[in-house]
Amino acid sequence: MEQRRLGVPLQHLTGEAPFRHEVLAVGPGVFIPRPETELLAGWAIEQVRTVSDPTVVELCAGSGAISLAIATETAGCRQWAVELSDDALPYLHENLRGTCVDVVHGDMAEALRELDGQVDVVVANPPYIPLEAWESVPAEVRDYDPHMALFSGDDGLDAVRVLKGVAARLLRPGGEVGIEHAEVQHEQIVTLLAAGGTFDRVTDHRDLAGRWRYLTARRTKVSP
Repeated sequence: MEQRRLGVPLQHLTGEAPFRHEVLAVGPGVFIPRPETELLAGWAIEQVRTVSDPTVVELCAGSGAISLAIATETAGCRQWAVELSDDALPYLHENLRGTCVDVVHGDMAEALRELDGQVDVVVANPPYIPLEAWESVPAEVRDYDPHMALFSGDDGLDAVRVLKGVAARLLRPGGEVGIEHAEVQHEQIVTLLAAGGTFDRVTDHRDLAGRWRYLTARRTKVSP
């Protein structure tokens, strides 16, 4: 109780966090999955169920929450989960143990080039908090969640810019990408994904509180 009073997240004290139908191992060094991300996972699951022999990649996987949800709520997937952080990797391995998901430790910018043009669904909850919002981030988040999983440049979209290029090369024409983002990035991220003609059907979605929460788009036949 004293640790909690000092601001230590409850999930760090219990060592676990619920997500959809599963409970994940979490702790210092890995981003604690939030309920809002369950909607993005649900979207990915719906996409996977429409494809025969689906191939799925989660980028910025962290604890592996989205990958685990897909693996346990669908069947017949080929799945990969990509994570750069050394600290998050043990949690990712633990949470995905016994599933069909292959864990990749490395930078998403260069990951899985052997799958270029073959992936049906790319999904990610990347870092997206602007550096200028540092002071407004709750202390419980800023002091305990890894900064690598939180902050991404002055406007919070640096990781998304990289992610767009990665999704463009990984996805087959007609494949889908889903990306979580902050409400204030609604217009920026739609413009970003729509630019260049690599993606169409660029659509933003609200969470259960009515806030803009995740964007989806379809890979066109235009080369990135």
